[in-house]
Amino acid sequence: MKPRNSGMQTLVNNLAKGAILAGVVGFGLTACTNPSTPAGEEGYVYEKPRIFGEGGYQGTMKGPANYGVSLLRNEVVNIDMRPNTYTEAFQILANDDLNIQFDFHAVIGIQSGSVKTVVEEYGAENWYKRFVRETFRTYVRDIVQKYDSGELKTNREKIAQEVSLRLQTYLSSTPFKLANVVVGDINYPAIVANAVEKKLAAQQLLAEKETQKEIARKDAEIRVEEAKGIAQAQKIINATLTANYLQHEAINAQVKMAESPNHTTVYIPVGNNGVPLVKGAN
Repeated sequence: MKPRNSGMQTLVNNLAKGAILAGVVGFGLTACTNPSTPAGEEGYVYEKPRIFGEGGYQGTMKGPANYGVSLLRNEVVNIDMRPNTYTEAFQILANDDLNIQFDFHAVIGIQSGSVKTVVEEYGAENWYKRFVRETFRTYVRDIVQKYDSGELKTNREKIAQEVSLRLQTYLSSTPFKLANVVVGDINYPAIVANAVEKKLAAQQLLAEKETQKEIARKDAEIRVEEAKGIAQAQKIINATLTANYLQHEAINAQVKMAESPNHTTVYIPVGNNGVPLVKGAN
């Protein structure tokens, strides 16, 4: 005869088996990983051991991609390989001890297929801060401080070329590729900016005065030429208007008046020769 509690024992055993099976299934579903990498990035896939095992590097992939479902606890570090702009703000004493503020921009990309090296040797996502930033800033300071403040704007391209050359040399044996270097806006202290504005205003005023002076000189030349013309015309008139010529013109005028049907008698004083008297210019 079976014990009375045998049925209860069977039920307990079945419940225990169900719980174990559910735990195994749940563990399998939650433990599986499927790391992914977006477009423009490369992924460094590694395993994180749950309880035992060494874990470590598993492989790489170029986005967009998925590594695939795995019972291992795989994770991924994604690195953007595309060129990006890294901006550094500076406040530097120029060669003439004037405090200058400006930004410097470096466009840097990462060589394709080098994500493993970037993660294991250069700090993964922090590669710029750990390996590039301070060197970049040192080069900028060293080069800018060779110039006086007034020379910076006119030598902006030359400064960028010098920094670019030194930074390219520094990065030549690394996965990082320098695409471009640009000097941003250069800002002078307020007292310098005001002095520059006043100087420009004075130069503009001086230019206006010079223009006015040139206009006045031209006007004077015109008046002189006009006076010369009047004097020359007067000289010609005085030379041609003799007394005999004037008397000849007066006789012709009298003849025309006499021949006209509508005429008025005019009494003109005459000389001994019967022609109107003409006073000489002298």
